[in-house]
Amino acid sequence: MPHATTRDDVRIYFEEAGQGTPIIFLHEFAADYTNWEPQMRYFSRGHRCITYSARGYTPSDVPDGEVYSYTHFYTDALAVLDHLGIARAHLVGLSMGAYSSLQIGLNAPQRALSMTLAGVGSGSELENLEAWRKQCRANADQFETLGSADVAKVTREAPSRIPFLVKDPRGHADFYAALARHDAKGSANTMRGFQGGRPSIYTLTEAIGKVSTPALIICGDEDDPCIGASLFLKKHLPAAGLAMFPKSGHVLNLEEPALFNESVERFVTLVEAGRWPVRDPRSLAGH
Repeated sequence: MPHATTRDDVRIYFEEAGQGTPIIFLHEFAADYTNWEPQMRYFSRGHRCITYSARGYTPSDVPDGEVYSYTHFYTDALAVLDHLGIARAHLVGLSMGAYSSLQIGLNAPQRALSMTLAGVGSGSELENLEAWRKQCRANADQFETLGSADVAKVTREAPSRIPFLVKDPRGHADFYAALARHDAKGSANTMRGFQGGRPSIYTLTEAIGKVSTPALIICGDEDDPCIGASLFLKKHLPAAGLAMFPKSGHVLNLEEPALFNESVERFVTLVEAGRWPVRDPRSLAGH
């Protein structure tokens, strides 16, 4: 079973397919490496594609202790690239994975050919930040006391997940059947450490304004917790474009796989052709 080892000796399971310029896919909290299968099949026709399960998500290790911070998560992605001898890759992230992709752009920009940030920024609103963190701790407790299967039943009808249910009941059912099988301890630790501990993107304005990595932000127009954050990133990332998917929720790569693949493919093609420009900093300042 292929795995990379992180700097704190956690084994990260990965799969790869195809040849060409690398693309690495970073999954969301409720997902794992399998949820990128439509993209692995599509993009591996012309690229070397890598998908992996984050720490806490089997078949990767589920370590004990306070080792689930946002720093652990973005450096784990880099550990996978290091293991495969990949210096730079296109980063395609959803939700938690999008936040990790952004952190690579902030802290290791030399590793990112581009960043696709889909469903990014929930829980970032500063006026609700403490309430968000309190809710994350409560959700972590639920995983520990109820288990993943019961939590999956509760979360499957969250507002941002309903569009997926309406469009694709079969896909929605498969998604939540997979969540029900997640390791409860890993999910609790991730909810408490990563989700409840990461800095709000609204506190990173100055650093974000210095990231010249090409970025595509994708947001569903019914994913209310991510709309403001997506607009914020579009405004402050110097090389960002924004795609808003109509009548769409949070799980964009599965809810609208054809539109998602088309959007990311166009973006990656333009980046590789050197035709995704960085805006003049004066335009970002309102001049």
